[in-house]
Amino acid sequence: MAEDGDRAEQMPPPRPIDSIDRDILRILQTDGRASIRSVAERVHVSRANAYARINRLIDDGVIRGFSARVNHERAGQGASAYITLKIVQNSWRTVREQLQALPGAAHIALVSGDFDVLLLVHTSDNRTLRELVLTRLQSIPEVLSTRTLLVFEETDLDPGPGPAPGTVLGPASAPDAEPL
Repeated sequence: MAEDGDRAEQMPPPRPIDSIDRDILRILQTDGRASIRSVAERVHVSRANAYARINRLIDDGVIRGFSARVNHERAGQGASAYITLKIVQNSWRTVREQLQALPGAAHIALVSGDFDVLLLVHTSDNRTLRELVLTRLQSIPEVLSTRTLLVFEETDLDPGPGPAPGTVLGPASAPDAEPL
């Protein structure tokens, strides 16, 4: 399976996106289940044009996929934590592969600063989280140290309220534009 970093190296340079593409992205970020017909109507293009634009945004890697926003606690993942890792220099790709295989891993980032990697995990409870850190993470040879930050409460930020129902979006629409 190709990794995100490797896919980015294989992709052609990004094509410029216009205001219609930005409107399409805003609609899909607000409602990833919006139909092609609905998107086309809201940005005032044909369904074929909307379909082609969405496919181009996918092919260009602008849209990486569609997913559901999950309430982890209600889904049986009541313990969440950000875990910082210090790793052996030049071991990022190896460590990333092993972190991707961890149960409950939700986000992995190579960062700068006092640590090298920031990992977000969701587990069923603190006992499972402890096992993940002490048994799985600390047994990775390239991981030099970890620090676990428990999440007491979290709030997903919406991509924005999106346009109000009946708002006309079109080529002249700007992200800050007032509804017509």
